[in-house]
Amino acid sequence: MYEGIEELPQEFLFEVETAVKKEEPISIITYVLSTRGENKLKHIIQTVLFKYKREDLTELIFTSAKELIVNATKAAIKRVLFKELGLNIADPSQYDLGMESFKENLVSRKFPYYRRKMKEHGLFVKVTLSFSSDRIILFVQNNFTLAVREEKRIREKFVHSKEFDNLFEYYMKYGDTTEGAGMGITMVEILVAQSGYDRHLFTIYSRQAENRTVARVEIPLDQNYVPRRQRYQKWLQEKASGLT
Repeated sequence: MYEGIEELPQEFLFEVETAVKKEEPISIITYVLSTRGENKLKHIIQTVLFKYKREDLTELIFTSAKELIVNATKAAIKRVLFKELGLNIADPSQYDLGMESFKENLVSRKFPYYRRKMKEHGLFVKVTLSFSSDRIILFVQNNFTLAVREEKRIREKFVHSKEFDNLFEYYMKYGDTTEGAGMGITMVEILVAQSGYDRHLFTIYSRQAENRTVARVEIPLDQNYVPRRQRYQKWLQEKASGLT
């Protein structure tokens, strides 16, 4: 039991309990994550982990979820701001101009305004937990694709974060304020690695055809479970060898 659970609706608690018993994915939609939203997220994660007796993964999954939600929310707020300024986020020169204003406007007192504007523009963050006795997969999704400059920065962060075992070392060398603190992606990758898992279990991809961007964290629960990336690499190798 944790502080805040008594404030959650009984209907929500029942729905979570039912979904966990059936091993059905659970999703929540958020705009700017509130304390109530955090409590819902924590309850979902703890209920799932309790089922598999893996409460030791609570910090890894909950912290990863929160960081990725903040990252996704900032990306959505950025699009609200660019629309208001009449700037094209896909244009590199206009992107730099918009980011100057973004840094100035990304303050907590404006979050209620941005929450309302996100709803008006149909922008949201969808968080999904998919689970079985073999693995848990966290998805944090935006309903838009990445701009070129965003994709480049994400690739750079993945490359740079591999040089470090802790966030302090990373921040001392690469920390900046271009996208807010800019530490969410790095923190999640280092958390995954420090928890004894392959860094590649954390991925971010953007799909134009589906108009979405997804951050995905896959955590094996069974030692014999083969993660999706490894299955895909094996399929590529077999295909190259003419075995498929």
